Amino acid sequence: MKYSLLALLVMSATANAGVVTLDGAHLTQDQAWAIAEGKDTVAIAPEAMQRLKDAHELVLAAAKRGTPVYGLTVGVGLNKDKPLFNSHGELSQEVIDASKAFNRNALRSHSAGIGPMMSDELTRLQMVIRLNTLLAGQTGAQPYVAELYKEFLNKGITPQIPSRGSVGEADITLSSHIGAVMMGEWKAKVNGKEVSGKEALDKAGIKPLDPEGKDALAILSTNAAAAAQIMKAAKDARRVIDVSPTVFALSLEGLNGNIAPVLPQAVKVHPFDGLDKEAEKIRTNLEGSYLWKKDASRALQDPLSFRTTVYTIREARNTLNHLDRELAVQINSSDDNPATILNADKDYAEHDQVAQYFVGDKKAAGAIIPTANFEPLPVAIAAQRLGMAMSHLSHNSVQRTIHLSDDHFTGLTRFLSDPSNKGHAFGAIQKPFVALHSENIALSNPVSVLGTPVAGDIEDTYTNLPLVAERLGKIADNMGYIYSLELLHAAQAIDLRKNLKGDFKMGKGSEKLYKDYRSIVPYVNVDRVYTTDIEIGKKLIMGEKR
Repeated sequence: MKYSLLALLVMSATANAGVVTLDGAHLTQDQAWAIAEGKDTVAIAPEAMQRLKDAHELVLAAAKRGTPVYGLTVGVGLNKDKPLFNSHGELSQEVIDASKAFNRNALRSHSAGIGPMMSDELTRLQMVIRLNTLLAGQTGAQPYVAELYKEFLNKGITPQIPSRGSVGEADITLSSHIGAVMMGEWKAKVNGKEVSGKEALDKAGIKPLDPEGKDALAILSTNAAAAAQIMKAAKDARRVIDVSPTVFALSLEGLNGNIAPVLPQAVKVHPFDGLDKEAEKIRTNLEGSYLWKKDASRALQDPLSFRTTVYTIREARNTLNHLDRELAVQINSSDDNPATILNADKDYAEHDQVAQYFVGDKKAAGAIIPTANFEPLPVAIAAQRLGMAMSHLSHNSVQRTIHLSDDHFTGLTRFLSDPSNKGHAFGAIQKPFVALHSENIALSNPVSVLGTPVAGDIEDTYTNLPLVAERLGKIADNMGYIYSLELLHAAQAIDLRKNLKGDFKMGKGSEKLYKDYRSIVPYVNVDRVYTTDIEIGKKLIMGEKR
């Protein structure tokens, strides 16, 4: 039987991996990835499990009292005005049956995604995020729901979740598929093989979920799916941003450019936060380079795409850092509506309007308060800012690469052709990176305000967070190719310049990248098919296996 790499990793996790203990508040992106990739298993902190139990008791108390609670005693969406049951102070079997029927129907009716299924890795990442936010203890779901997330992750049960169909106000049409599998319905992958939800549970010896109370809302009303997609896009963007100073350093050497704009004296004059750090990274990559020696043929000032690159890298880094901060909040707090808040502060509780949200008995006390906490706009805005900043990286790279082909700027051969090459050299391959940059410009336009009211016009805002993630991921992927093409030109310029300068020396960082690149893509002495070179270079840039 053939297993996927991820399935094999998950199968061996228990024996070889570490354990990440989730508590609802301290999950890092690196830890989430380690679990999603099957490198680590997951455990639940005892105090977090106790919060779940106490919050569930609070929900039961509200149900007994007949308190109007969205998704518990009344319907959801436009049906919030429809009572589901009236307990009259007790949870009779009739009341429990009504609650269970509502929960099952909610999980089934909301399972309405489209498009290809998410990758196993992204689905697992989504489950890690949702388990952790669940452990914040503000959903009111049965503790068994959290146990099921943990079991799915540790035993390699991966629900099949469509990748599209969410407007980004809780991915209700996507995440609900996890609940369907928990009930023993729909389908999942186990050890890389797709089976029914029932078979997946049976193979793992897991009891199906019998959802009630707030279980369905806790499973489906979350932005965990989109958060996982954003994390993947941010991971790819981070790779591009991290390699940017080195790619630029190599191109500057290919140009015989001027290091003046990245000198500490220069950047201190305009002290934007972080600008000095990015300039220092470029200088470090150029340590030992011939560019530090005066050259009478060197231009006093290079084209702006060279001179301003330190700013574009700085902006990309700052926007990525901002996104990281917003993601840290998103994956370590509850995005539930309503919020089940144990021992809630009594602010404004002297007012009847507020007092009605407070419930409790001897077992648990607190408040169940309607919220807008399913709103991930801070993450969407941060991700769109990053996409815009990445398009500036894209622009500068494209312009630098065009200049490297221009003998007027480099003093080298036109289109960086070998002196004996009578063909086109790099004269035709400007079109691909210009085309990709055009895509990036379009992809960097904001989409978080696009949409139309749904659910009886009550749900009339949207962030389109999955679409934001898709566009950011595509920008990062395009940048891998754009930088690959810049590398092709910069390395060729370096080789041509070496022939002109007997004492030619490269910077320690730029030289390493040059050697890594030249080990897989040879010098162009005669015209050849470049498609494979572009693909190989892209894999090097993105740290992908070749």
